[in-house]
Amino acid sequence: MRAAPTKMFRRLIGAITLSIVAAQTGYAEPKHGIAMYGDPILPPDFVSLPHVNADAPKGGKIVFAEAGSYDSLHPVIRKGSAPWQLRFMLFESLMGRSYDEPFTLYGLLAESVETNDDRTWVEYTLREGTKFSDGSPLTIEDVMWSYEVLGTKGHPRYQGAWDKVETMEQTGPRSVKFTFNTEDRELPLILGMRPILKKTQWEGKDFEASGIDVIPIGSSPYVIGDFEPGRYLILKRNPDYWGKDVPFMQGQANLDEIRFDYYGDGDVTFEAFKAGEATTYRETNLQKWATQFDFPAVQSGDIVLSDIPHQRPTGIMGYVMNTRRPAFSDIRVRDAMIHAFNFEFINQSINAGAKKRIQSYFHNSILGMEPGKPAEGLVRDMLMAYDDLPDGALEGYTLPVSDGSARNRDGLRRAMDLMAEAGWTVQDGVMKNAEGQPFTFEILLNTGSSENRQEIDIFASALERLGIAPTITSVDSAQYTERTNVFDFDMAYYWRGLSLSPGNEQKLYWGSESADKEGTRNWMGVKSAAIDGLIDKMLNAAGQDEFRAATRALDRVLTAGRYVIPLGYTDLSHIAHVKELKYPERVPMYGDYLGFQPEIWWYEE
Repeated sequence: MRAAPTKMFRRLIGAITLSIVAAQTGYAEPKHGIAMYGDPILPPDFVSLPHVNADAPKGGKIVFAEAGSYDSLHPVIRKGSAPWQLRFMLFESLMGRSYDEPFTLYGLLAESVETNDDRTWVEYTLREGTKFSDGSPLTIEDVMWSYEVLGTKGHPRYQGAWDKVETMEQTGPRSVKFTFNTEDRELPLILGMRPILKKTQWEGKDFEASGIDVIPIGSSPYVIGDFEPGRYLILKRNPDYWGKDVPFMQGQANLDEIRFDYYGDGDVTFEAFKAGEATTYRETNLQKWATQFDFPAVQSGDIVLSDIPHQRPTGIMGYVMNTRRPAFSDIRVRDAMIHAFNFEFINQSINAGAKKRIQSYFHNSILGMEPGKPAEGLVRDMLMAYDDLPDGALEGYTLPVSDGSARNRDGLRRAMDLMAEAGWTVQDGVMKNAEGQPFTFEILLNTGSSENRQEIDIFASALERLGIAPTITSVDSAQYTERTNVFDFDMAYYWRGLSLSPGNEQKLYWGSESADKEGTRNWMGVKSAAIDGLIDKMLNAAGQDEFRAATRALDRVLTAGRYVIPLGYTDLSHIAHVKELKYPERVPMYGDYLGFQPEIWWYEE
């Protein structure tokens, strides 16, 4: 007779059986975090994020001087102009992002996340005791309602992922499972970052209406205190915040009060800071940083000048050309504008030559293309699959470089040739087509930036030598948002920050489906099978090598498409602040980015 198996042997058999079932059914274990590739760096029992001061004192306040205004407190819909900070500081999500790792999330509202190897579904389990700022419980019902209302009535940024959800089902008292209808490995991470709103607050109200009548209730450490559109907005730290003991939140939300004061333009905000009306100021003009931050408060040490390093891609910053408009539908015309823009002279005039030029969308990172070099290996293989590649995507593309003088003879000569190739020639001193119609366009600017106006004035002077007289229109922040949301511009100042973990947001930025959808980020209006296909390649890459190759290929197509006149960048951010405001010695790899100031700063006498 065979001896009965021991208890240990029975456990081993059970474990083996469970492993076999898991492999056959796609079963996965709940985890404390999730990464796009591989596993999160921090262990399940981590006590805080590595780039925070877990012992930071609570108290004090920070005051920002903001250019522009707002007319809404509802930041998750398309209508209205809400302070952009509210989207990140009023609401929490199931998972929280660590800005010291490329796209890695850890549990925030959720205690765990579970998905299979193919990531065809994801399940989140809420922590016990989650609450909104008014003290009411935050439940799975609130979670499921938030996903549906944002996906159907919220800002377009939320709708793309919602369209890929086949089913949403409650699987337990605190658990919800999403099953997808599309192959997209990023979806479990994207859904983990959705803001969670209070369902009962919006019953009987028009969710899509903007305004200041409804003060949104979230679960974050901050609530809206006093406010007056056009003047100020105050966020107060909630002393009864539910998540003060959650590991992810240790060392964060240290300030008792966050105040935003609104002024007419950027010059006024700087003067307000110098006068002591603001306690922090972020400077992007390197010449100004080098020459104008020597006022008495700096000399006395009451104001500290901090340089914050980062390791993230440059993103794309410059002047975007709207290809929906006839003026910029021709790539040769866009190329002519890039040659006419004398970056070297502008950089010397405004920044004392201190900035480097952005060479591509993912420049300054491992995801960026190599300027001027032909595509090789897997990058080339991916590009060869498409017939609509712009010149330079395969062969290599490099931005023109002037001799640094104001004349820019070679650049203007090349711009003139390109315009002629596109059917535009100078007739009686005016650039015209064969029908005698003058070439002209409008440049839309936000009144909040004097630096942009300086750049554009120099650019306009160069265009005049080509027989082109652009119209320069400066509007306030609300009008700027309104016009760019509906793509009512020819050329406009443009900035898209990009990360080391690009994902589905790329479709909003330059995917074909977003080109005709108002409120999306595809300001240039590009529709490209190559761009769409490479985004899909990137999203569904099987590993890091394929992911990086797809992103570099995408970078080549975007850059060679000549949609944006790139400006300059620096790998340092510059923040002036009162000496009582402090930040951790270890700066996250993303540097001065989302989640940095004021989230992990503190006030200390």
